[in-house]
Amino acid sequence: MLVSLDFTNRPALVLGDGAAAAAKARLLTEAGAHVTVVAESPAADLIAMADAGALRLTRRAAAPCDMVGRAVVIVAVEDDAEARRLVDWARAARVWVNAVDRPALSDFSVPALVRRGPLEVGIASGGAAPALARLVRSRIEAALPERLGALTLFARRFRDAVKATVPAGRSRRLLWDRVFQGDIGERVLAGDEAGAAERMIALINRPAETEAIAGPGVVHIVGAGPGDPELLTLKAQRLLQAADVVLYDSLVDPRVLDLARRDATRIPVGKRRGAPGVGQAAIHGLMIEAASAGQRVVRLKGGDPLVFGRGGEEMAVLARAGIDVHLTPGITAALGCAASAGIPLTHRNHASAVTLMTGHVQDGDDDVDPAALAGGDRTLAVYMGRSQAPGLTRRLIDAGLTADTPVAVIENGTRPDQRVHVGRLIALPALAARTGAGPSLIVIGDVVRLAPAWRARTPDVSHAPPTRSIARI
Repeated sequence: MLVSLDFTNRPALVLGDGAAAAAKARLLTEAGAHVTVVAESPAADLIAMADAGALRLTRRAAAPCDMVGRAVVIVAVEDDAEARRLVDWARAARVWVNAVDRPALSDFSVPALVRRGPLEVGIASGGAAPALARLVRSRIEAALPERLGALTLFARRFRDAVKATVPAGRSRRLLWDRVFQGDIGERVLAGDEAGAAERMIALINRPAETEAIAGPGVVHIVGAGPGDPELLTLKAQRLLQAADVVLYDSLVDPRVLDLARRDATRIPVGKRRGAPGVGQAAIHGLMIEAASAGQRVVRLKGGDPLVFGRGGEEMAVLARAGIDVHLTPGITAALGCAASAGIPLTHRNHASAVTLMTGHVQDGDDDVDPAALAGGDRTLAVYMGRSQAPGLTRRLIDAGLTADTPVAVIENGTRPDQRVHVGRLIALPALAARTGAGPSLIVIGDVVRLAPAWRARTPDVSHAPPTRSIARI
């Protein structure tokens, strides 16, 4: 059972010389305790903390009288016999004692802690596996927003006002859920506490009898990355877990969608070239309708929403409709897929520039200048270009790019079924024809020579991931 104790201004004693003693002393000082360390040969960290006035350092061997009057004693020594003796002295003085890495000698264990201001998360293993507790702590540390402490203080600031105006029970729980999971909480986490306070005051001043404090809805346009769910940003994952409605594209990997809140409404709105799908105007309508009803909407897009994702159009439509809209970027396919295929998009010896281009253009399109794309020190990354490979090849060669220019077609990039096809520009149509129905990215330029697939001499090479295949012509 985890118990939180208040050590503010209370006397604490740490016995030991080394890193473990320094770590526990630091933990106690951060908790507000008046810390004394007794050590014969203190480590540099302990000396530095003493010089800074964070603790009192006594350089001698410990004695039974050191235990008297302490709120807690931490024993951090190497020798088992000495540890047992010090623990016995502490217990004789009726003081709680913890012996580091010796649960059998300890009256309590010190959990691994994650701190965000006044908010603390403790992870304990009962002394069975402290290293595992530290590993879990690191995972939680990475998942919790840095400004969660600010949100905690924000809630404390308005706690009395909420208690005075909103009835206890369901109404109050709904209000705090809306604060922490909705626009107000997002504004605090983003550093806009003034805007959050303005909305909080308006929320509190609504009639207390309202049962469902819905508040204004919000739309988050979120990048889902190229496929691998571990490439999703922490903010994107948090928004998915708080969403009431998720509108997702066909390119979003199902494993990413699995991270959404279980009871969220999931609406597929994907469009594939040459196949029926939900029109853009209908997507706009769905987002506006859900947000107008007070729901938290995530518009989940593959890659990055602002790179050939129509995210800019959707933001403009929502803003004109008076809907609060926010953007969360994702790793775009050019970055994620190229990295997964081992292709550096820039390299001091091969390419000094990168051009991102959509393949959904027609021959003779005046908006695209092939000559501008054909520089010798430039990498060209083509999105959605599989069906346009023949025309793209002709246009680039006509613009001066050599037929021997290295190219790669990355199919299902970053996913378990990724395939990398490499060859020369003249063979790009044949390479593209090898791919299946999954998303593909075309990379054109000298940097492709650095890919493991380019260096391979046979389709089956030892350095390729076992679940992924490569081919070269």
